[in-house]
Amino acid sequence: MDPIRLPESDLESIEASVRKLLDQSAQQARQLDSLAAAPAPMPFAGFPGMPGLPGVPAPALPPEPKPILELDGNERENELDALTDWVEDFLMPVYGAEITTAAPWCEQWQAHLDVVAWLHALWMAYQQHKDPEAGPSGMFVWHRDFLTHAMAAVRAVGGPLSACQTDPERPAHRLLRGPSRSTRPAPAENGDSDDASEAAS
Repeated sequence: MDPIRLPESDLESIEASVRKLLDQSAQQARQLDSLAAAPAPMPFAGFPGMPGLPGVPAPALPPEPKPILELDGNERENELDALTDWVEDFLMPVYGAEITTAAPWCEQWQAHLDVVAWLHALWMAYQQHKDPEAGPSGMFVWHRDFLTHAMAAVRAVGGPLSACQTDPERPAHRLLRGPSRSTRPAPAENGDSDDASEAAS
């Protein structure tokens, strides 16, 4: 067969295409090498407040709320101060109604531990249900399941404040006597238990 001769213009075009293919192949080889290499250290490694990154500790969660009667010292006093602000600036002006013999109140309610416990639990529930995560019905749930029941228990006729103020013109405060400690009988002697078992038989 006779050799095929191509015009010089076609040869230059083919050479340019081959050079382009060789350059692309070399570039792809460099990309593969960089992908196979170990990752470079992160510039923000160890930076606090960025959870999910390698080497970054998760941020500390806020402490879980505790019932106020489980707190001590300054922690308890600070919580009682905040509770007092909420009760006197929001709860009683809005939901306190009138003070009567059927709904007593005490200006020294902080001295009634059971009342403090009730109102603190009500306040914590209020904070939870007013949060946007509680959804549009959060405050309705608080009114229905918490407010009505707590206020009825605190201000009941025979409740913890029943001996306190019923006339706003004549403030009164008295702590009702609670049950005394139980007296446990001493354990029976062995001889007594034997006698008792014989008598039962």
